[in-house]
Amino acid sequence: MEFLCDAMLGGLARWLRAAGYDTYYAREGTNIDDRALTERALREGRVMLTGDRGFLERAPVRDGRLELLLLPHLPVEEQLRVVIERFELEPRPSRCMECNGELETVPPEAVAGRVPPGVARERREFWRCRSCGRVFWHGSHWARISRRLERVFS
Repeated sequence: MEFLCDAMLGGLARWLRAAGYDTYYAREGTNIDDRALTERALREGRVMLTGDRGFLERAPVRDGRLELLLLPHLPVEEQLRVVIERFELEPRPSRCMECNGELETVPPEAVAGRVPPGVARERREFWRCRSCGRVFWHGSHWARISRRLERVFS
């Protein structure tokens, strides 16, 4: 299952990525209109997630070609819970929260000089985004991410 979040749902897009779901995010300021978003979701077979009732008037939504979930204005954790429950999602390996790329496991020597020295000494597991090259490891930030994901998936 793949998703498309409109500009109002950037936080949700990041958390769906953390949960392991391919999620395109139409960032504010990218000048993508509703028609282009609708066409992209159709072309790529994505479920559209939005808080904009205007999408309900689009022909692909009305005739059932495009699956759309209209999300109420809620805290991001609650929005994530709604999506997980609606589509019966299970946690998957995380994707890059920034660019949506797939993460690959890399050896410590592959990230030498790209992580803080203390992290390089203490950690043995690293992941790199195949798209943007960003490096990840299980630090204190990961504990917070994991706790949030556990709450919404339970």
